[in-house]
Amino acid sequence: MKDDCIFCKLANGVIPTNSIYEDEDFKVILDMGPATKGHALILPKEHADNLYELPDETAAKILPLAKKLALSMREKLHTDGLNVVQNNGEVAGQTVMHYHLHLIPRYQNDGQRILWKPTSPSAEELEAVKNLF
Repeated sequence: MKDDCIFCKLANGVIPTNSIYEDEDFKVILDMGPATKGHALILPKEHADNLYELPDETAAKILPLAKKLALSMREKLHTDGLNVVQNNGEVAGQTVMHYHLHLIPRYQNDGQRILWKPTSPSAEELEAVKNLF
């Protein structure tokens, strides 16, 4: 736990939360400024600033947990869809530097737009990026 990290304090019970799930590795809390009803954050108890620093063992556990919670949200909240959002770095919209995964239940006509503006790269540009890998 990192002493100056608010999400470490939330994940490890130092600060009370509206928790909907907890195990030895994660705490899942309702977002205090939700995009929609049921918007939750999966918080690893072990600190990592972002995906780049997240231990592989933690990464391997988070998606099965997200699926479990998504199924529960669909059943209990009668959702019409779900956004799974994870931001890395300020430029990508990360505001708390502790890795976390947003589960945002979606409902018909909920007023949210969690999309991006598509670009139109040329075939050559796509080929150049592909060749970097």
